[in-house]
This record gives sequence, C-alpha cells and structure tokens, in this order.
Amino acid sequence: MDLIAGLIQTAILAGGVLALAALGEVLAERAGVVNLGVEGLMALGAITGIATVVAVPSPTLGFALALLVGLAVGMVFATATVIVRANQILCGLALTLMGTGVAAMIGKAYSGIPAPATFPPIAIPLLSELPLVGRALFTQNILVYLIYLVLPFCIHHLLFRTRHGLDLRAVGENPAAADAAGIPVRRIRFWYVSVGAAFAAGAGAYLTLAFVPSWSEGVVAGRGWIAVALVIFAGYRPWTAVMAALLFGLITSLGFVGQARNWPIAAPVLSMLPYLGTIALMIVPVLAWQKVRRLMAAPAALGEPYFRDVR
Repeated sequence: MDLIAGLIQTAILAGGVLALAALGEVLAERAGVVNLGVEGLMALGAITGIATVVAVPSPTLGFALALLVGLAVGMVFATATVIVRANQILCGLALTLMGTGVAAMIGKAYSGIPAPATFPPIAIPLLSELPLVGRALFTQNILVYLIYLVLPFCIHHLLFRTRHGLDLRAVGENPAAADAAGIPVRRIRFWYVSVGAAFAAGAGAYLTLAFVPSWSEGVVAGRGWIAVALVIFAGYRPWTAVMAALLFGLITSLGFVGQARNWPIAAPVLSMLPYLGTIALMIVPVLAWQKVRRLMAAPAALGEPYFRDVR
C-alpha cells in the first residue's frame, strides 16, 4: 500500500514539471508559434529558483522571479519570431542552447547546494486521511493543485469558452483571415508566446523548488523536449496535456522506484523509460487509429510567420 501511495505521489510531482511547461507550449502553439526553446527556458527557471532561495529563503519569490525571467526571455524570442519573423525552429534551438549554457555557467556556484526552502506540502483536512490515495493526492504542495486543477481549467475556458479564445485559435489557424476580421494577430502571438515562455521557466523553478530541491548541471534532463512532444500527443488541448504529463510522471516514478528497490533491470534502462514512453506514445497511436491523427492535428498556420502584406 505504501509503495502504491508513494508511486502515485511521485508521479504527480514529476508530472507537474511537464504539465506546466506543456500548458505554456499549448498557448504558444495555439497562437501559431513553435517554441523549441522550452528546455533552455526550464534551465533558466531552475537556476533562478535556486539562486533566489539561497539568497532569500522564499520559494514563492523564487518561483515568481523565474516567471519574470521566462517572460523577459520569451519577449525576446517573440520579438525575433513574431515581429522580425525569423525562423521559429532556429530561434527555438538557439534559445535552448543559450538557456542551458547560461544556466550551467551561473549554476557552478550553486552546484550541489540543497535548496534552503521549498514549497511545503499542504494536507487537506479529512481527504488527506483517506486510505491509499489520501496521502498521495491530498498532501501535495500548492503548485500541484494550481497546475493540475486551476491552470488547465482556466486555459480550457479561455480557449473554448470565450471570444478571445476564438480569436487566439483563429490566429493559429488562419492569421490572414483573422487579420481581415480585425483581430490583432501580432499582438496575440507576441503575448501568448511570452506567457508560454514564462510557464516553461516556472516549470524549471518547480523542478528545483518542489521536486528535486537542488541544482546540478543537466537537472532538466530533456524534460523540455518531452513537454513539446506532450503538446503534440495531447492534440494541443490543456486537459489532455495535463493527463499526458501525469502519465509520463508515472513512468518516471516507476524508474525511481525500480532503482531504489534494485529491480533486476539496468539503471540506464530505467532512466530511459520517459524517453521510450515519448517515442511510443507519439508513434503507436498515430499508426493505429485514423481518428487519433485527426485529433492530434496541429493548427494550420503553426510555425508559419505572418506577413500582413501577403494575403
């Protein structure tokens, strides 16, 4: 029973990192911009969170500053891809290389230092005392509740229940038609790309302030790329992205438990499980079901710069 509860609890914590980054990428890609710089943004957020709590033992401040760093870097990325209309793929790769490099350089002073303050678990009265699932589901930190419940609800409502969400999806599907209808295409793309980048940096801070409370070079370990893949697998929908992130969190927690309990499986194989899962869940459903291919279809104008004078 304790093993199952611990497995679920670790899965929720591990999945939260991917879920927050994936939600940010959903916003950016729904607006028609591919941001492949999620890995670099997460690295910047992770080191920002650690550096902040070392100076001031406040995880809330560390998380907030990581969001601001991500927003600032995201605005630079949005300027390049939306205003200047540079190649989105190259800009994203450059952002990943720059972000991981800068984080590694700054992080040398913090390597191996445990976070002096982290987000504490919050036990929900009565529910936390339920057998098996009580401790796993209802003694999580505040970020878990926000990431799994509040944010996906708000983003889903925004995208599919508001006029502004309709405008956002129109920009991602047909920016020329949206522009002709009076929708500010560049402004919508700019700000949603920037906010998505802030979410990615926030995911990095969550990683070092709630899941792995320390900094080491390579701590992000490809999670940014998995988050990008999750968005595609989830069909660019927030609730599906969060559920997919939870599934990958479960795969990650299986690897942790296997190594801790000395399962007769090589440790490198257990470490590979999230990445093997990414490949399997991206390829198998698409090959198996035609309907899944339609559900996973990307916005029509995804990755394409918009030139207002060309219609």
